[in-house]
Amino acid sequence: MPSLRKSLFAVLFSATALSPLGASAETILGALSKAYQNNSQLNSARAGVRVTDEGVAIAKSGWRPTITGSANIDYSRGHFDARRNEPNVPGQNGKISITTGNFGVQIDQTLFDGFQTRNNVAAAEAQVRASFESLRNTEENILFNAASAYMDVIRDRQVAVLTEQNLQFLTEQARAARSRFEVGEGTRTDVAQADAERSSAVAELAAARALVLASAATYRQIVGDEPGRLRAASPLAKLLPSNLDSAIAIASVEHPAILSTQHLVDAAAFSVKSAEGALLPQLSASAGVSSDYRRSDPLSSGDGTENTANIGATLTIPIYSGGRTSAIVRQNKESLSQARIEVDVSRDTVRQAVTSAWTQYAAAQQTVVANRQVIAAAQLALSGVIEERNVGQRTTLDVLNAQATLITAKINHASIERDLVVASYAILSAIGRLSVDRLALQVVKYKPEEHYNAVKDKWIGLRTPDGR
Repeated sequence: MPSLRKSLFAVLFSATALSPLGASAETILGALSKAYQNNSQLNSARAGVRVTDEGVAIAKSGWRPTITGSANIDYSRGHFDARRNEPNVPGQNGKISITTGNFGVQIDQTLFDGFQTRNNVAAAEAQVRASFESLRNTEENILFNAASAYMDVIRDRQVAVLTEQNLQFLTEQARAARSRFEVGEGTRTDVAQADAERSSAVAELAAARALVLASAATYRQIVGDEPGRLRAASPLAKLLPSNLDSAIAIASVEHPAILSTQHLVDAAAFSVKSAEGALLPQLSASAGVSSDYRRSDPLSSGDGTENTANIGATLTIPIYSGGRTSAIVRQNKESLSQARIEVDVSRDTVRQAVTSAWTQYAAAQQTVVANRQVIAAAQLALSGVIEERNVGQRTTLDVLNAQATLITAKINHASIERDLVVASYAILSAIGRLSVDRLALQVVKYKPEEHYNAVKDKWIGLRTPDGR
């Protein structure tokens, strides 16, 4: 058995290298902090919120004047004939050139647009509030995905180590079976069974190592960094509600997906009012100054510059638009109805997610305890079967079956421990509380309202608040 001990020592050493222990090991909260800062999907969602912010400034432009300048200049050259009594050049035959120009500035201001601008601004502000909640929902999803990816790497590494241990054990069993056969204490069947189990373990180890690489790639995608040493994580038991009913009640009030759809209902209601405003009279005022310039060669009496100014108001009363305005109003009302239904959809989805996560967490808690007992019993059984095999009371097949039972229990335990931690994060995400503040992540919190406050009242300027 010395070679078996050496093999197991080597495997345990490799397990330590892959285990989540060590002074420089990454923690799950550290991985979540990296995901919060680096995740490309989350950064894209933040950019989308900034796009939505500009909708308020666009809507507010309806209250502000528009100023336009215009200028044109025209040059013409031709012939005149005095016999035809062409004006301005009596008694001459020859060429004439005329230069004309116009320069002006016009200011237009809407005085009343059927409350369309007011409702457009309110709708845009509701859209911004919805985008804030949608971003918070995305943040929670990314943090949950990061926690899930973190635990997947730990589980798959543990499974790979266990599978390698199993291969080492089966290799020793195959060697022992062959040795016993050579001295006449075993059968060729024992050798074949041991070799078959060992070959199967080789394939299982290759598959387990492939899963480690796949889970590491997913971790890199979500967290934005390669998984190094990962420290074991614990469930978020202290942050969870006391029971399922409390969890559902919290989710119905706080979950950002529900709050986002409620804000979208407000936006849709204001859009209906804005569309109805197109049926009301529109009043606008305008003022302008212009300068007309004319010069001819040879000179004529009409040459010179004429300056003019104008001011006025325009009242527009819509009578019939071919049914277009009415159709838009009806369309917006249907959008409002759909938005209200989406609130119910969000509530149902969140309730299902909370219930599912809670039941998975409860089941995982019980299974972890039971599986520890299974491992202890399977370990004891394997030791007993090996001793009985050594005295001829058991066969090699009995040993192989006992080992398969033990390794399956250990692999199941690694998966169940992963499920327990992930389920706790799933509950916190499902109730809308998987946030930077609740987890106390060591990051600079992104505040979308800062960009909104910087752009909502801007009158002019092409640069974004960050200088682009």
